[in-house]
Amino acid sequence: MTEHDALGVARAWLAEDPDPETRAELAELIERVERGDADASADLRDRFDSRLAFGTAGLRGELGAGSNRMNRVLVAQSAAGLAAFVRDRVSADATPTIVVGYDGRKNSAVFARDSVEIFAGAGLRAILLPRMLPTPVLAFAVRHLGADAGVMVTASHNPPRDNGYKVYLGGADEGAQIVSPADSEIAARIDAVAAEVPVSRIPRSLGFEIAGEEVLDAYVAETAATAPAPEGAAELRWVYTAMHGVGHETLQRLLAAAGYPAPIAVDAQIAPDPDFPTVAFPNPEEPGAMDLAIETAVAADAELILANDPDADRLAVAIPDGAGGWRRLSGNDIGLLLGWRAARQARAAGATEGASLACSLVSSPGLAAIAGHYGLDFHETLTGFKWISRAPGMVFGFEEALGYLVDPHVVRDKDGLSAAVAALQLATQARASGSSVRGILSDLATQCGTCASAQVSMRVDDLGIIGRIMARLREEHPPDVAGIHVSRVDDLLGGSDALPPGDVLRLWLDDGSRLIVRPSGTEPKLKVYIDVRGDSAEDAASRTAALEDASRELIARLQG
Repeated sequence: MTEHDALGVARAWLAEDPDPETRAELAELIERVERGDADASADLRDRFDSRLAFGTAGLRGELGAGSNRMNRVLVAQSAAGLAAFVRDRVSADATPTIVVGYDGRKNSAVFARDSVEIFAGAGLRAILLPRMLPTPVLAFAVRHLGADAGVMVTASHNPPRDNGYKVYLGGADEGAQIVSPADSEIAARIDAVAAEVPVSRIPRSLGFEIAGEEVLDAYVAETAATAPAPEGAAELRWVYTAMHGVGHETLQRLLAAAGYPAPIAVDAQIAPDPDFPTVAFPNPEEPGAMDLAIETAVAADAELILANDPDADRLAVAIPDGAGGWRRLSGNDIGLLLGWRAARQARAAGATEGASLACSLVSSPGLAAIAGHYGLDFHETLTGFKWISRAPGMVFGFEEALGYLVDPHVVRDKDGLSAAVAALQLATQARASGSSVRGILSDLATQCGTCASAQVSMRVDDLGIIGRIMARLREEHPPDVAGIHVSRVDDLLGGSDALPPGDVLRLWLDDGSRLIVRPSGTEPKLKVYIDVRGDSAEDAASRTAALEDASRELIARLQG
């Protein structure tokens, strides 16, 4: 796009933008371009030479003016396109229902309000959740209210400057996130709105509903029933951080209903704050994000730390390491613990027939070993809960990025709050038996084998870099990694018998280790997932470290 073209598109956008903040931002940028500012010209072209794509993750991007940013114009067009899609899915004489939730990020409430006004203006029954609430509550509300679709305005654990628009479907989809071809069908309708209807002419109505507390009450009651507190729970000393997100209020109610003691809160991170002032990235996986929680736990002599991400659909756990320090469990560690819990419950209830455990293909293969040990089926899916939630017979599912589906009868998506009470139940039971969470992990290694996992990632400013690295890796597979021969390479770009297509390469090594390379679906990152099986924890850790170093060298070589 030339500077002249970009200026024309930007001026047309400016005339339609209903947001005074982004209007002022864009007007200033246009003025700088007109003065000959080269940096402003490059910024303007970046904002308008493409459109933020709607896909199976919905929308997610940086806030700001322009078609390649998250803003009220883009949200209005997306809401109108989604309304058309939902109306086409129901019979002509029915009134579709759509429910909207939002978190504490900047503009989340504004985007949610715009959405319900446009849904109502399109003739849909539009329901807005009563205030900022966790993503799992919205996912629950889609099923609980019998809605045809749901929207959650959130960017989850992304940087503060981002926001997003996540879509769920009701009916046969049971409140799960959208998958293909729904994503492309919604995107086509959004593009048609953007091309044909000025934002100022998209119909709106104030005839939407605001949901009552009954929705949250029902979520709390049903979730509490999945992991009621065992005897001795009141003695548990534990620390909690909401990571400046919206999890704390709902978790408090859930703990009271399930019978668990209130946590020692990380006060500086407990209230919603869209600036996330105490962390570089509001993601419990990131280095340093849990430092304040660990400081709080040390001061309180606690035995467990739980952390939610800002929209509370993920859970992080840290435990004493036995040497006076603290160990943050990996997403795979937590997934194996909760999978072991689910498998034991299924066997105790005599309900293993047709029941399954499921995880994404980049998550630990240890879950398959647990499923086999307890007589359950196992399913491996593409990355993302839109796939995991659809695994047949699933009683538990997880992905290594701290996502856990503890009870698919309540929420058909990852849920950091139900995972939190399940973790508390597991920790309390271990404590009562004279063990600990660390002890259970040790027992699991003895029972199902020692698994170790790691992840190497590269964050980029230009997504084209990731595409070029993936292309080079497809053109020429490495013959070995860390001196271990690569015995097989699975390229999932064209799909397989068990999996739909995905931009994923899986490298199998002679010693049974595997490396999986893929672009992140939510962040500008290339990720390498490493999984090994070792003769001991020390052996597995050593082999994992060697593969981490080799993976970094491989990425650097491909990037160059």
